[in-house]
Amino acid sequence: MSLKKKFARESFTIMNELVLPNDTNTLNNLMGGRLLHWMDIAAAISAQKHCNRIVVTASVDNVSFKHPIKLGDVITIEAKVTRAFNTSVEVRLDVWAENIPSGARQKSNEAYYTFVAVDQSARTIPVPELVPESEQEIELFEGALRRRQLRLVLGGKMNPDDASELKALFFKA
Repeated sequence: MSLKKKFARESFTIMNELVLPNDTNTLNNLMGGRLLHWMDIAAAISAQKHCNRIVVTASVDNVSFKHPIKLGDVITIEAKVTRAFNTSVEVRLDVWAENIPSGARQKSNEAYYTFVAVDQSARTIPVPELVPESEQEIELFEGALRRRQLRLVLGGKMNPDDASELKALFFKA
């Protein structure tokens, strides 16, 4: 069975959340775990749009917090699939925090999540190929294999000697 190719734009997802008191720490800043939870949901929706299947989180890349997100801010999470592999997809997320009364909006986070598509018996299944269109989508698509190899090496699932895309960054042929 051949899977239909899909465009990155078809997976684009926007999710908004209002930061309420139950979401914050004692300094009235959004708790990091709550943000990661929301990011996981947005990324899963994006991955499911691409795969048209159940997906499970396989990995989360380094997430750094550039600015604190305050009580009362509105969070906007943008997610889009950047590349599809055999049974997995990489999703890029950008997180924005906005103070509605002041109109101030700033980027607070970005991250990559990886999801694996599974059937009803939790067995991995093939995913549709991704076709990037814009310059940014092409750039993210091309970098995805390096990011994947880095995740696999760091997770002990790939021998560093086999990470040809990563090695190419450091060693000229």
